[in-house]
Order: sequence, then C-alpha cells, then structure tokens
Amino acid sequence: MKAVGYHHAHPIDHPDALIDLDLPEPTVSGRDLLVDVQAISVNPVDTKIRAGVAPAAGEAKVLGWDAAGIVRAVGEQVTLFKPGDRVMYAGALLRPGTNSERHLVDERIVGHAPASLDFDAAAALPLTAITAWEVLFERLQITQDKSAKGGTLLIVGAAGGVGSMMLQLARQLTSWTIIGTASRPETRQWVSDLGAHHVIDHSLPLSQELQRIGIAQVDCVASLTHTDLHLAEIVEALIPQGKLALIDDPAALDVKLLKTKSISLHWELMFTRSMFETPDMIEQHRLLDRVAQLIDDGVLRSTLTERFGTINAANLRRAHALLESGTARGKIVLAGF
Repeated sequence: MKAVGYHHAHPIDHPDALIDLDLPEPTVSGRDLLVDVQAISVNPVDTKIRAGVAPAAGEAKVLGWDAAGIVRAVGEQVTLFKPGDRVMYAGALLRPGTNSERHLVDERIVGHAPASLDFDAAAALPLTAITAWEVLFERLQITQDKSAKGGTLLIVGAAGGVGSMMLQLARQLTSWTIIGTASRPETRQWVSDLGAHHVIDHSLPLSQELQRIGIAQVDCVASLTHTDLHLAEIVEALIPQGKLALIDDPAALDVKLLKTKSISLHWELMFTRSMFETPDMIEQHRLLDRVAQLIDDGVLRSTLTERFGTINAANLRRAHALLESGTARGKIVLAGF
C-alpha cells in the first residue's frame, strides 16, 4: 500500500525529509479497525517527530495523527463500528501514523464522522478537538453550562488548530468570557470570527494588552505556544489561585513563578489515554461523537483552511514547511492517494 514516511530524521528542506513508500498491508485483529484513509490533516506533532525522531535502522517511520475514512474491516473484539462506517480519529503516538492508504486504530479512540461534512473537513477535527476539549473540560474543569456564571479565559496562540477548536467550544458550550491572542490582521479576524469576545496581541506584554481592553486579570489561561516566553506575563495576568494549562514543549519552565499566587499547572497531551490504555480511554470515542453531533447541529464548524492536494511526499513537505513557518491558520488537509 502507498504511504509517506522517512528513514532518517531531516530538516524539511532535505529531499528525503519525507518520501513516498510502498508498505505491506496491515492485518486487523482485537479491538482495531482497518480504515481506508480518505483524508488526513497535519499537526505540529508531525513536524516535531519528523525533525527529531529517527526510526530503527532499515525501517521507515510513517507520521500522521489525524484521519477521516471508511472502516474496511474490524477485529474480533470490536463492538462500536462495522465495515462501511465513516469515521474520524487522531490515532496513537506509538503506532504507525495515518499517512497511509490503510490504517489500524483502536476503536476506543475513534468517532463517527459528521454526516454533514466531507472527509476533508472531517479530517481537520480530531486531534485539535480532543486536545481543546480535554484542556477546557478536564484539565481546567470549566463547566459546560451556558446558564452558570462564567469566569474569564485567556487563550494564548488562539489562531492555530487547537485554538480554533477551543474558541468554538468555549464560546458555544460555556458562559465564560474568552480572550484570544493573535498578532496579524488575518489571524485576529479569524480568532474573532470563531468566538473570542476580545482579541489581544501576544507580541506585546499580555498584562498590558489585558489592561487595554479593561480586564485586570483572568481566571484561567490555556497556553498553546511559546509558554516559556510568555510565562511571566501569564502569571501576572492570572488571578491568585488561577489555573494554567499548556500543550507545548518548553525547553525549560520556571514553575517557581506560580508559587506566590498558588497557580495550578495542568499539562495536556491527548495521546496519554491511548499511550497508557487508561481505563477511561473510550472517553475519546465519546467526545468525538459529541463533536460530530455538534457539527451536524450547526453549533461547531470545521477549521479546515488549506487543501494541499493528494497525500504524497511532495505535498506533505509543503504542509510541514508551512506549519514550521509559524504562519498557519486553522488546519491543513490532504486527501486521496
């Protein structure tokens, strides 16, 4: 089967950073689904692993942690899906990725694709929807109740893939006041369109920008990028006993800055449940089905912004380069082989 991967870790401008491959067909068993992949999207995790993780000698590593497709076959323990079902999912970090014609995935982290979306738009959803959902409702424990009194949430780096879903979930499912950060006119407009009550510029001091819009401090911060660079300003912006959640990989983080205000720190990695096969692993299936229903009900929308053509090495190299430039908005999708 066709796939895209690499044999050695390279920067994206290297001709072998991503290459077209021909791999053996996977065999389904247990709780796995065998999925005919129709579309994929690209995430920062793809670029980080490609640049820094080499496969074993003589082996190929296939990336990709977002897919939409059709169930081709099911393992003997599968109960949630059947052949022919349209599905979407983000896969597991320690298994081969979704950049292949056919792919194996545990049913407990798979959701039904929204009936109202094509595969391209559905492929943009899973990883970012799971991450945003877990940050808001599990790490920060924000209540899904529009009638409840809400606090104030600051989303740092709100124009990216996770921010694009977090803005919608927070605006549509909670009563909180949402402040998103963006530094360019086009990303500021994007953040506003997706539900932010206020948009501030993260290239300026966050506390100064909050004062500009008349907000002294916030209850929670979701930091999605460059947390180490913003940490002092995040602490300044948070109320005493506030909450900070982050998803990025700072080389160092001076957590002592959190002590005076008793700020709690919450790390989010949406792969944790599948990596450790936690007892609540099936929650990702449930939340993806909930997201699909919210899409079909017109409450949420796909954050697909760029279609990069068919799934091949050349197009994926372009997608990785755009992500690494730091100028991407929403999600990049590729479809078909």
